[in-house]
Amino acid sequence: MSDSLPVSSNQTGMHEDLQTVVVKHLQTAFQRPIPPWVEDLADQIVDACSGRPLILDSGCGTGHSSVRIALENTQCFVAGIDQSAHRLKRSPLNLANTPENTSNAAVSLLQSATDGSSDTLLPGNLRYVRADVQDLWRALLKRDVRLRAHYLLYPNPWPKAHHLMRRWHGHPVWPCLLALGGRLELRTNWEIYAQEFHQTLLMGGASSIKMDSVSHSDAMAHPMSLFEKKYAESGHTLWRVTADLQ
Repeated sequence: MSDSLPVSSNQTGMHEDLQTVVVKHLQTAFQRPIPPWVEDLADQIVDACSGRPLILDSGCGTGHSSVRIALENTQCFVAGIDQSAHRLKRSPLNLANTPENTSNAAVSLLQSATDGSSDTLLPGNLRYVRADVQDLWRALLKRDVRLRAHYLLYPNPWPKAHHLMRRWHGHPVWPCLLALGGRLELRTNWEIYAQEFHQTLLMGGASSIKMDSVSHSDAMAHPMSLFEKKYAESGHTLWRVTADLQ
């Protein structure tokens, strides 16, 4: 795997507008319409849980992290979510065969089948879901879903200062993420992202907030994702922020 360059940004510290942006979002509702097929997906996820606690692996990419989370939390139902069909088709089990026609997506996303080329079964408590998380989070919240845990592993840092509102903690959907509750874990290889995330959790009323780093030896021996392995091998500091959401 090739070396990865450190995150480069025109920010030298936390964004000067962070508090203003976050306060605005905490005081207003995100009004983007939720597509009907995403509403259907939310219903399917609720049904698939069958009363089990729900864990989300949001922005799961190729889904390697989702498999580990499912195997470590067998009493829970795990949904690995990504909006890229290409990335999901590269999952360890290649089960995200969402059609490009999203009107049919809800019919085929939640299935327990083999990939047609392997005898390996998807763990019974895991499904991959192709959707934009900002829509699916809100659809789940409408159904009064509260999470056991929520993972955000190496999201796009959007490092340019004018992209603050594309980072999850600066996005209008942030209050919905907080409202889903559960044990939240972010991992990133950009310290400023972790610092901003930590500060925004404080503003949002989270508890037991902690920011630390993941050791390179752990990350290389037992990586949560392919990105984590790549960044560890490249010598990046791997930051982790955890919190309990009300």
